[in-house]
Amino acid sequence: MAFSDTYDYDHRTVAGFIYSSIFWGVVGIVFGLWISIQLWHPAFNLPPLFTYGRLRTVHTNILAFGLGVGVIFGLFYYMTMRLTRRPLLFPRLARFQLYLFNGAIALALVTLLLGMSQSKEYAEMEWPLDIGVVILWVMLAVNIFGTVIKRKEKEMYVSLWYIISTVIAIAVLYIVNNLSVPAGLFKSYSLFAGMNDANVEWWYGHNAVGFLLTTPFLAMFYYFLPKSTGIPIFSHRLSIIAFWSLTFAYLWTGAHHLVYTPVPDWLQTVAIAFSIFLIAPSWGSVVNGYYTVGADWSKMRTHYLTKFFILAITFYGLQTIQGPTQAIRVVSSLVHYTDWVPGHVHMGTMGWVTMTAVASIYYVLPKIYDTEIYSVGVANIHFWLVLVGQLIFSITMWITGVQQGALWKATTPEGNLQYTFVETLARNYPYWQMRTVGGIIFTLGMLFFLYNIFMTVRRAKTASAAAA
Repeated sequence: MAFSDTYDYDHRTVAGFIYSSIFWGVVGIVFGLWISIQLWHPAFNLPPLFTYGRLRTVHTNILAFGLGVGVIFGLFYYMTMRLTRRPLLFPRLARFQLYLFNGAIALALVTLLLGMSQSKEYAEMEWPLDIGVVILWVMLAVNIFGTVIKRKEKEMYVSLWYIISTVIAIAVLYIVNNLSVPAGLFKSYSLFAGMNDANVEWWYGHNAVGFLLTTPFLAMFYYFLPKSTGIPIFSHRLSIIAFWSLTFAYLWTGAHHLVYTPVPDWLQTVAIAFSIFLIAPSWGSVVNGYYTVGADWSKMRTHYLTKFFILAITFYGLQTIQGPTQAIRVVSSLVHYTDWVPGHVHMGTMGWVTMTAVASIYYVLPKIYDTEIYSVGVANIHFWLVLVGQLIFSITMWITGVQQGALWKATTPEGNLQYTFVETLARNYPYWQMRTVGGIIFTLGMLFFLYNIFMTVRRAKTASAAAA
């Protein structure tokens, strides 16, 4: 058997979730490239299944739930077993969860392509699949909480706190936002209506980013940065203060997506205030990461994973300045509903989330196969390609967003709009084409990652077979 440890540590399930997340990541990235082309080359829309409206929904869901949740499941189990110093409490449940997970994502792909959607951002899956997601999350919760309760390590490192926070917060957010009245097997209507529906949706939508694409990856960052570099985290106290501040503040920020809407002004102001407050706990983790590696900055040159983690936390830091800034009313009036917002999101997903995830996978797979990464050189090529691709992708969208907002707001001396919608649209095309170029470069980098992982695992299995 290629795995180095006993079944007690259930590395097969960890590896299974990692492979699944990589597979769904490939699918999601391909759809992402496709829709980026559709914006400036309409012939790439192939109705009825492969139009922008359907592929964009598939892209966000497959990457958030297929890639994101897949890697979260796998690495949560890996970290929890080691931080508690005991195997999973229910290893067979985790194995069944792996199979159910892939079945649910496959069904989500098919149903969303067929247009079966709740039409709620990050919550498009219809009610039968929502139930499947809840079942999967309950399985995760049972295994995580059961293992933590039975832990052999008394002290709880900060990564465990982030894991626990993720499990609880996502459960509450997902269940409340997806409360609906079924009107058939694949049709339902939200339990909420009007302004209340919008408010609950963006309470969920923003915090899905906070507790699906932030806290899990902070858990990974705090665990795998010290493990991979051999340098202890700079300040455990700072990490705990940042954790509790972040967890408390994040849940109040969703209404900043609804500035200048019928949502009451006081609620908007509360969301804006807590959004600005979020800069402090977020940068607590950024500073902690910098000062950790500050003990030996030569690691940035000599250890390939350090670059991934430090650039990832840098993009997280930039993200958490940009987000609160665009929550301010005067900034929101310029950039909201423009390409600036997906530019902001993609700096987080392509910079912070993806770099943290791939660096963690680079660390984990060689450990569980008892081998070394196939090629550090290939990993370095991967790093530079995803870095350059992400910067091109995000920056072009920011420029487009500012241009869109300025043109939409421009008026003549008589008070009429200066530009028609079509005139503003035509000016987006060069930037949309550059975004596709950035996406292609990023995808090439991920292909180097796939090759490196494939060769690492193949070499380990070949060596294991030869030894047997």
